[in-house]
Amino acid sequence: MRSYLKHVRAVLRDPVRFALHVLTSFRANQGVLLASGVAFNALLSVVPMLAVILVVLSHFADEQVLLETTREYVNLIAPGQADEFTEQLRTFLENRQVVGAVGFLTLLFFSSFAFTMLENAMSVIFYHRVRVHRRHFAVSAIIPYVYILLLAVGLLAVTVVSAALRTVDEGTRSVLGVTISLDATSAALIYVIGLAGEVVLLTSLYLVMPVGRIALRHALIGGATAALLWEITRRILAWYFSSLSYVNVIYGSFTTVIVILLSLEIAAIILLLGAQVIAEYERGGGAKQGLHT
Repeated sequence: MRSYLKHVRAVLRDPVRFALHVLTSFRANQGVLLASGVAFNALLSVVPMLAVILVVLSHFADEQVLLETTREYVNLIAPGQADEFTEQLRTFLENRQVVGAVGFLTLLFFSSFAFTMLENAMSVIFYHRVRVHRRHFAVSAIIPYVYILLLAVGLLAVTVVSAALRTVDEGTRSVLGVTISLDATSAALIYVIGLAGEVVLLTSLYLVMPVGRIALRHALIGGATAALLWEITRRILAWYFSSLSYVNVIYGSFTTVIVILLSLEIAAIILLLGAQVIAEYERGGGAKQGLHT
């Protein structure tokens, strides 16, 4: 504990030097190139992954409510493009009978690409762990599908909560003389749940994707910081695309793909930068208790 606090004080005494060291290491690890690979594979994965999840969940929840909930969270990764994205998913659901078992397994396979690429990117950043630990191939193969299952469970849970709120969100209520719009309250609650889920997801990525074991406090700080940075970035992107960007004029029908790819690229950079911060902190010697050999 003393060693941990000592290293924290050392970082706080000279945060600029630490930040520059993180950026230097990120550049040496080809961080932007790694982020591009993660973003491209995420673009390949996000549609089939959501398609698979929605096909399965449509047997347990109302399809329209599922799509509306999905639209809210797609807006977190594709500012301003959620409507077009969700419409594509709606079209797929309407024609899901033509996919068949083989097509379903193919979609499931492509859904895993993003998690596999992210694990590879993490292994570059946490190369000091790879020298000590080795992850069995079977574990790496199953991790993406565990995440897809957890995302499906999370989406189902949020959909159930959303459906319950929709039954009571019409009109207003008076609490202690203050008039409260239930519609706005339910929307805010769904947003908070989504933000909390985003922090949990990012924290789990920092815990699971690198080999070995990372201290929970490090992963949690990284997850919360990455989520906060992405929320700020997402709002800036939404304002930029709606106010200043000429992307619609330049790319035309490709606009949705370009916006999603750019958003995923920035999100991947933020995610991998957070991982680089944890890695540099570990290599600094103050977080050795988070690295078990």
